[in-house]
Amino acid sequence: MPLLQSVRPLLPLVIGLLVGGVGATLFLGSMTGDEGSPEARANKLEQELKRANNRIAALEATNSTGRDSQGVLRRLASRSRAGSPDRQRTLADGARQIAEDIREGRPVSPEDVFRASQPLMRDLAPLFDRMRLKSQQQAIEGMTGELARKYSLTPQAQESLKQWFEEQSNIKAKQWSEMVARDGTRLEDVIRASQNVRLDEGLDAFMPSILSGDQLSAFNDDRMTERVQRVEHEADTKVQRLNAIVGLEEAQREQVFGIIARSSREYDPTMTLESARGPIGPTPGGNPHEAMLSVLNPNQRAAYEAETLRRRMAAAKDLAEIGLTLPPNWEMLDESFP
Repeated sequence: MPLLQSVRPLLPLVIGLLVGGVGATLFLGSMTGDEGSPEARANKLEQELKRANNRIAALEATNSTGRDSQGVLRRLASRSRAGSPDRQRTLADGARQIAEDIREGRPVSPEDVFRASQPLMRDLAPLFDRMRLKSQQQAIEGMTGELARKYSLTPQAQESLKQWFEEQSNIKAKQWSEMVARDGTRLEDVIRASQNVRLDEGLDAFMPSILSGDQLSAFNDDRMTERVQRVEHEADTKVQRLNAIVGLEEAQREQVFGIIARSSREYDPTMTLESARGPIGPTPGGNPHEAMLSVLNPNQRAAYEAETLRRRMAAAKDLAEIGLTLPPNWEMLDESFP
């Protein structure tokens, strides 16, 4: 079920969207797709909505979350009750409309579910930010400690590095929150953004401010090695997936490897791509997916298209069982798809 790896329980687990940056990719997993009538599926969705509201209420009432978190939840609850009528109608009416559409057999997409949940995401953003800060601190301390050990950073350099990590994390968190809350944001945007979260992005440009000489050279060498390994792993994985479908010849494997490697966000033009037979030469440019397909012969392309159709039909069936329609570009949202 390829789509289940990309779009899982968005509505009942909407909290996960802002906490981990991947909740919007988690929509369908916990909704098992029970067999039954459209009425039963609509009732199931309504129950999930009630559970989500009950979880928020439980968090507000519990004594184990601490005074600060309780205060945030009380303020959020108060603001929600006294907030804009339009905002309240958007959340309530959106959920009610989805349930009604499913009950009446009208098409409902994961995009519809995402949009119905956005008002709740906006209101709970302050709480999630507090939770983010706690987990962020642990990650930053770990990365700062590793770099301090490897490159013998001074206490001042360690503090500068820690501050840089914190600034980058706050910038990314703000961008994420703004994107999720923006009216024009699509579920596809959230999924793609959650796949591209990297706290160390931009680190190469910062390190020369605290390293020099042999230490800086060692850092640059290590970073390039890491990037090469990431590029190779990504390309090897996707080549193997494609090979399992169409049966690539050795020359084709090299070409596909080169296409995928050179389209990776980690790729650097100074990297040398090699196979057992020597350096991998230029590869087709343009859209990486189309370039990859151009390497296949007619029989292989037919096999690939047949497998794509098979997966699409299976994913559409899975979603139809719970009253949802398949996103038109689901293949591009599925990281397991070659």
